[in-house]
Amino acid sequence: MESVQNIKQRFEIIGNDPKLNRAIEKAIQVAPTDITVLVAGESGVGKENIPRIIHSLSHRKHGKYIAVNCGAIPEGTIDSELFGHEKGAFTGATNTREGYFEVADGGTIFLDEVGELPLTTQVRLLRVLENGEFIKVGSSQVQKTDVRIVAATNVNLFDAIEKGKFREDLYYRLSTVDITLPPLRDRKDDIHLLFRKFVADFAHKYKMPPLKLDENAIQLLQKFRWSGNIRQLRNVAEQISVLETNRDISAVTLQSYLPVLGNNLPSVIKDKKSESDFSTEREILYKVLFDMKSDLNDLKKLTLELIQNGVSKVQETNQHLIKKIYGSKENDSEIDFEEEPRPALITSKNNEELYQEHDDNYLFAETIEEEETLRLEQKEIEMIKKSLEKNKGKRKAAADELGISERTLYRKIKQFDL
Repeated sequence: MESVQNIKQRFEIIGNDPKLNRAIEKAIQVAPTDITVLVAGESGVGKENIPRIIHSLSHRKHGKYIAVNCGAIPEGTIDSELFGHEKGAFTGATNTREGYFEVADGGTIFLDEVGELPLTTQVRLLRVLENGEFIKVGSSQVQKTDVRIVAATNVNLFDAIEKGKFREDLYYRLSTVDITLPPLRDRKDDIHLLFRKFVADFAHKYKMPPLKLDENAIQLLQKFRWSGNIRQLRNVAEQISVLETNRDISAVTLQSYLPVLGNNLPSVIKDKKSESDFSTEREILYKVLFDMKSDLNDLKKLTLELIQNGVSKVQETNQHLIKKIYGSKENDSEIDFEEEPRPALITSKNNEELYQEHDDNYLFAETIEEEETLRLEQKEIEMIKKSLEKNKGKRKAAADELGISERTLYRKIKQFDL
């Protein structure tokens, strides 16, 4: 059995991280068998190396090795690509075609991004894993294949299973042995080694001296969160190698090549907006209505005092209300109020003292109150209707959005006969 170090040299794998070494050890151990392997890890961590190692150390090493990116093949043609098709099976099928499982008979197939497979294709793949049988598209003849399958994914297949996007029985067939590759941010000691390897390769390729990082630049390189992993690190190394004339790279220079949003903190991804446009509108509307109510109350208070006490006394004792309602002037005494004939005193239903206008037959204060209440009720009805329509009649969701209890909303619905 080959050693981990020999395999890393053979496949140009850089790094001494214990998790990386363990992943390679597992690949070496399962290679002589026909066990199906599932390789997990983020995009850009080098998952494609594991199936190559397994194939090269297996008894199938002289057979075909085919790597298939399942996410890059359109859903309508992936069955044909994997299992082949008969002539006339669909529009454009002018000839019979062999699929990858037929071509790779006796060899190894690497199914990259296996989590992107359509459910119908997953059923066909499950049959291959169970008994080595498949049927071409447009055919009724069952064919046999002897293929070793190594699959890889960068998505959480358990989440996909819960969402109904991946078959649970297929998952357990694929994951007889799991091999997980660590992300680059968990291999801090390997980051500089990889960078040096990349800049040396680019120096040779572009015929220029290799780059050299100072101590601060090395620390920045190790602290940066490489969301694109090895692929992103390689791209940064190539950019600097080509664009920088000074081959001694400082932390300031390196920082200019790193994405602004990149840092050592996890990214925050919002599944949905924290509040809808309607919620924002509602808050603004509430504020306007409350301000209007406050202004009306102040105006009523000032008007009643004018009626009761006259202009001069009101100006002396209610300067703050006058300024609030009419604004500040250079000389507040310039604000004039015309004295009106004092209306007759009457008593309302609640024994409150109100004044009736001489010329018009209505209660001044009560009319303002009624108009204000009517406007508020109309706005409230309109907002409740909008929220119920938006939430498709679900009272709990509407109540949450309006910021009231479900019981209060139910009472409002009955009150306004909605």
